[in-house]
Amino acid sequence: MPECGKVSQSAIIVPCRLESTRFPRKLLHKIKGRPLLLWVAERISREAPEFPLYFAVDHELLQKCVTEAGFKAVMTASTHQSGTDRIAEANRQIGASRVINVQADEPLVTGGQIRALAKLLETGAAMATLGTPFQTAADFANPNQVKVVMRQDGRALYFTRSMAPYPRERGAKIDDAWVKANPCFKHLGLYGYQADLLQKFARLPLGRLEQIEKLEQLRVLENGFEIACGVTEDPTIGVDTPEDAVKFEQWLG
Repeated sequence: MPECGKVSQSAIIVPCRLESTRFPRKLLHKIKGRPLLLWVAERISREAPEFPLYFAVDHELLQKCVTEAGFKAVMTASTHQSGTDRIAEANRQIGASRVINVQADEPLVTGGQIRALAKLLETGAAMATLGTPFQTAADFANPNQVKVVMRQDGRALYFTRSMAPYPRERGAKIDDAWVKANPCFKHLGLYGYQADLLQKFARLPLGRLEQIEKLEQLRVLENGFEIACGVTEDPTIGVDTPEDAVKFEQWLG
C-alpha cells in the first residue's frame, strides 16, 4: 500500500494487469532473469525521478513483484475494462492533480517523453498522448501498431489499428520510402490526464468504437473530449508479443 494523501504535482501511475490475451502473464515474463515489469519500473525511476511513481495492479503477484523491489503499488479491481479505468481507481487513493500513464510493457520509455506529456498538461490540455513517425511499411501495416491521425493543431482525430491515412492510389502497396515521405504516426501507449477528466472517463460507458478497435482512448473522442498529441522521435519497443520480448532482449545486448 502506498503512502496516500493528496499529491499536488503530477504523478506517474502504471496500470498493470496480470493476464494478457496475446502474451499470457507477460509482465512477469523474465528477460535476462528479471520480469519485464521491473525493467519498466527501473527505467521510469531512472529516466524521470522527479515524478512520484505508483503501480496500479490487479493481482498479488504483481504487487509482490514491484514492492519487493522498493516500488509503490496500489491494489485495484480485476474487472476493469481498460488501463485508464484502473488508473482512475488508483488515483482516488493517490490524489494526484495530474496523472501520467506509462504502460507496463514499454521498457524504453524516456524522460523526454514523460516530460513532454507533463508539459502538455501544464498548458491546460485535459488529456495528452504521444505519437512517433513510422519508419517501415511493415510496421505501418501491422494491426498491433496503433496509428494516430492528428489535426493541424495537434489534436487527435482518430486512433486505429488499420493503415491510416490509407494510401488509396497505391492500393496499400507501399514501401519504406513512401512511409518516410508521407509521415504517418504510431501511437505510443503513454497518456497524461487532468485528474477531473480521469474520473469522468471512469464513469463513461464503453464506447462503440472502443469496443470494435479495442482502444480505450476512443472512448474519450466518442464523448466529445479532445486529446492533445505531441510527437517524439525517441526509439521505443512496446512488448505486445513474445517476439517483441525477444527484440527487447536483443536490444539489451
